Amino acid sequence: MPKPNLAIRTVLFSILGNAVLAAVKFLAGIFGHSYALIADGIESTVDIFSSLLVLLGLKYAARPADENHPYGHGKAEPLVTFLVVAFLIVSAFVIGWQAIENIKSPHELPASWTLIVLGGIILWKEISYQVVMKRAKKLQSSSLKAEAWHHRSDAITSVAAFIGIAVALFGGEGFEVADDYAALIACGFILYNCYGIFRPALSEVMDEDNYEELTLKIRKTALKVRGVEGTEKCFIRKAGMKYHADLHATVKGTLTVKEGHDIAHSLKDRLKKEIPQLGNVLIHVEPA
Repeated sequence: MPKPNLAIRTVLFSILGNAVLAAVKFLAGIFGHSYALIADGIESTVDIFSSLLVLLGLKYAARPADENHPYGHGKAEPLVTFLVVAFLIVSAFVIGWQAIENIKSPHELPASWTLIVLGGIILWKEISYQVVMKRAKKLQSSSLKAEAWHHRSDAITSVAAFIGIAVALFGGEGFEVADDYAALIACGFILYNCYGIFRPALSEVMDEDNYEELTLKIRKTALKVRGVEGTEKCFIRKAGMKYHADLHATVKGTLTVKEGHDIAHSLKDRLKKEIPQLGNVLIHVEPA
């Protein structure tokens, strides 16, 4: 299956899962008198919209290179990730504000059965995190990693809600606000995860070269090509699911321009064949 199709199917899996869970959380929160569950439902609803953004970003990033975008449209991915982070931050503040309002006013204890609902939600969200993160790593997709962390942050808020409801039920009258404090704690976790999502995307936009493992693989592969005596500079930058590389290869100084040109072409072909995640490869030939 082509990479873009797998990525899109992964996002559709997230959207469907979040839609079902949002409905379950809202219903359980309303009928079970738990604001922590309603807060969880708010986050899942926000996740649906952010997943739609990721979907649009992936489709745009998958467009082939054209005259105005010779390196493709992969940079759309981290830009969408920034929007996803913004959605998460807004949802955290909305949840936090409502939780503070609930703490100020008395309300009923949550229903005990809400713990069963939360247990199932936590299990599903952790499974979703593992599935999406596995595919994100396989595809080297920053927006899919953000999508995976959405599932993990949702699981964390559900754990916080579980603890809050358990404390409220165990403590009885006077402990109703434990549920709301749990929602506040969940906000802190969401904001913390936002940085973990934002930083790699920023690195991609700024063309940070921190791909030591890939650099080593490129250098080792280059030495397999006849005529290449060594490598010097190797710069890598990421755009979407592809890595673009600039490599300085050394050859014998007595070769003709055509011979050096042929070696460069052979090197480029070998690199793209053995390292399929490479996009554009620029070879600069230097005399040894």
